[in-house]
Amino acid sequence: MTKNSSRRIMMLLLLILATSHYSSVLAQSTEKILFDGKTLKGWHGFNQKGEVKNWTVSHGALVCLGAAQDAHGGDLVSDGVYENFELSWEWKVDKGSNSGVMYHVVESDKYEAPYETGPEYQIIDDIGFPAKLEEWQMAGADYAMTPANGQKKLKPVGEWNSSKIIYNKGHVEHWLNGVRIVEFEAYTPEWKHKRETGKWKDYPGYGTSTQGHIALQDHGNKAYYRNMRIKAL
Repeated sequence: MTKNSSRRIMMLLLLILATSHYSSVLAQSTEKILFDGKTLKGWHGFNQKGEVKNWTVSHGALVCLGAAQDAHGGDLVSDGVYENFELSWEWKVDKGSNSGVMYHVVESDKYEAPYETGPEYQIIDDIGFPAKLEEWQMAGADYAMTPANGQKKLKPVGEWNSSKIIYNKGHVEHWLNGVRIVEFEAYTPEWKHKRETGKWKDYPGYGTSTQGHIALQDHGNKAYYRNMRIKAL
């Protein structure tokens, strides 16, 4: 091999390396931090303006103080609107607590709460909740639509769980502690039948928008969120 050939190969390898690094940096740059660990910047009350009083920041976590009545009036929503995305976060709850993470939430005077439009990743204490829960009400479920599978492993109350929602052109996945526990296709005839005959039959706006805000639910109980990130797909 000649010196010129060796030089060309070396330059090619360097170019490949540089391109790979640039692609990695570009991919990482599309990920956005939703919660900075210090303030409520980037969030506001659903259909509200002004100071948020029922959520606070403590020890790097976004904490729901549980002030809402019957899941109305206390939900927090992102300033940003998202379409196809991968959303990841960590969460924990107190004994008996109930909350949730919703997406594609529409803000409008027509709606009293985010759950009227936004599908929900259920956050709840499966064991200590003071009422019998159906499978579609348990942690990690696509609330009132698709229960979690048998692979679910939930951490005990007071310990942090890691979760992820992937939404990509109607394909939806819920992950819990590194395991995919829910997977479905939205807008199929089966999905529409569930929506039109189940809990959402009286909520015509449910699941109809393909973009919207991220929402954290105040269901009158304490819940804790941290390390919230979103990446556009």
